[in-house]
Amino acid sequence: MADPQPRNTGAHLVYSELKRRILSLELKPGERIYEPAMAAALQLSRTPLREAIRRLISEGLLEQQATGGVLVPLLDEKAISELYDVRAALESLMAREACARATTADIEKLQGILERNAAMVGFADEAMKYGVALHATIAGIAANSWAQRFHEQISSHVERYRHFTNNSPERREQALADHRILVEAVASKEPEKAAKIAFDHVIGARDETLRAISGKGLVVE
Repeated sequence: MADPQPRNTGAHLVYSELKRRILSLELKPGERIYEPAMAAALQLSRTPLREAIRRLISEGLLEQQATGGVLVPLLDEKAISELYDVRAALESLMAREACARATTADIEKLQGILERNAAMVGFADEAMKYGVALHATIAGIAANSWAQRFHEQISSHVERYRHFTNNSPERREQALADHRILVEAVASKEPEKAAKIAFDHVIGARDETLRAISGKGLVVE
């Protein structure tokens, strides 16, 4: 049976738009959400806006202050580190399991994504798109439903930090090199090698994120 449609379409649409602005850093860390101004800008009533805000607060993408105000959370180094550590464990698990399940068609698909990743490594947004696609494809091959579910939840939050890691050409080249080794390990069915490179790759992204945001005044230490 198909998933039910959101109860309030207006709230769902404004939720998606606010989430996009938060994750893209269009709404800056520490920025306050003013309901009247936001409702006017989005051309909707405050009821669906409030419903969307409550949902984003529950997901940790907005923060309710004791005074009643709502802020885009500052970047928290401890929270970022924990988020990437969990993601590293999940990526490692899925890479290991993908080695046992990958078919010839799966490997060809991964190699095709890798080729496009290499062709677009000079362009931050495109390189990120193909990097994300590569990890999602490995998750699909692994077919661990719980790991996929948690990975999708974490990836939504990680998206907020990719702006900091993906702008560096050096980091994009390193990510591409990691992706090459990862695909080779999955293709040759070397689970421990695949698990290690997947884990180390995410930890490298974590370290680059923390380095990039330090000193920007956007961080809770």
